[in-house]
Amino acid sequence: MRIAIVLKDRCTSKRCAQECIKFCPRVRAGDETVVMGEDGRPIISEDLCVGCGICVNKCPFEAIKIIGLAEELKEDLVHQFGKNGFRLYRLPIPKKGSCVGILGQNGIGKTTAIKILAGQVIPNLGEYRKKKPSWDPVLEYYAGMELYEHFKALSEENMACVLKPQYVDQLPRIVKGKIRDVLKSADTSEKFETVVAKLGISQLLDKEIEKGTISGGELQLVSIAAALVKDVDLYFFDEPTSYLDIYQRLKVARIIQELSKEKKVIVVEHDLAVLDFLCENVHIMYGTEGAYGVVTFPRAVRHAINTYLSGYLKEENIRFGTKIEFFASPPKQQQGLRILVSYDNLIKEFEDFTLQVEQGIIRQGELVGIVGPNAIGKTTFVKMLAGVIQPTKGTIEYDLKIS
Repeated sequence: MRIAIVLKDRCTSKRCAQECIKFCPRVRAGDETVVMGEDGRPIISEDLCVGCGICVNKCPFEAIKIIGLAEELKEDLVHQFGKNGFRLYRLPIPKKGSCVGILGQNGIGKTTAIKILAGQVIPNLGEYRKKKPSWDPVLEYYAGMELYEHFKALSEENMACVLKPQYVDQLPRIVKGKIRDVLKSADTSEKFETVVAKLGISQLLDKEIEKGTISGGELQLVSIAAALVKDVDLYFFDEPTSYLDIYQRLKVARIIQELSKEKKVIVVEHDLAVLDFLCENVHIMYGTEGAYGVVTFPRAVRHAINTYLSGYLKEENIRFGTKIEFFASPPKQQQGLRILVSYDNLIKEFEDFTLQVEQGIIRQGELVGIVGPNAIGKTTFVKMLAGVIQPTKGTIEYDLKIS
């Protein structure tokens, strides 16, 4: 089976010579393998395409992908975003009393799968031409399968779900007001006080979300709290530990694990240690970013992690990535390395926070890490080094351009 993908965010046909049409051998032979659509972007016929890859190599914007997939996946198509659009094959399966994990790279449909299971998107089963998908063909397709009862409950509005979104940094643009008011308005379980205490966010309750004074880690905790205070049947946590330090990750993992004993929980997570701690079973996802994603059948968590690191699905005989190996390397010799940045003792004062930095230097070729709990000034320190903000006291000397 061959699929053709046109990345609409990259395709700019007004600025090219339509190489995808000009150099296609089937078009030269008289077939309409590639034609221009009404939106000014090419439409590629997957039935006529021979998979030569010429259009892929000739496109100046790298907007075309031609991919060969296993024929059996044709029957597992769950959702397609238009002609030559992204495709999702198969779905994860929620289990009551268990935390189910999803592991895979970004851009291959993990969030789309979650939105489908949450009822926010009705799967079109590849029938993308229908303007308003309905639940009837979905129920017919999943009859006799594990997900039938799940979709039946969604179609009858007998299942409540909550989704903790991935991009918590966008929260201040969407949500306004004090954190206390936001969480209380979301509370349907009367667990506001318990959740706040468990997450340790009582000091944040009187802060305004939209003022930009809340760190990424704090936004993550608030977002998790907003999900936990709801009384629903199924909880989705999309990357719940990003922005969090190790102590906060363990705290959040324990809370989610406790929740999963009574409820259905699905977690998308890149931190393998957290995934191992949280989940019993994990669905690996593989695919090509922006083109397609495939959800594998569930594996025991350790087996799934080892399989993911190996980049090879033994049961399916599919190589989906390069094997990840870990190497130890000795520290570099610092003598003779050019000094790029040097700084005195720095102080940065805010209305309710003061950051103090001891003097230091950064040399060419060094990879410097910054370790510490959230909300103690790591980002502020980096912004001072980058020149985004100026220290209240102290000076920074540069011998480079900074991005």
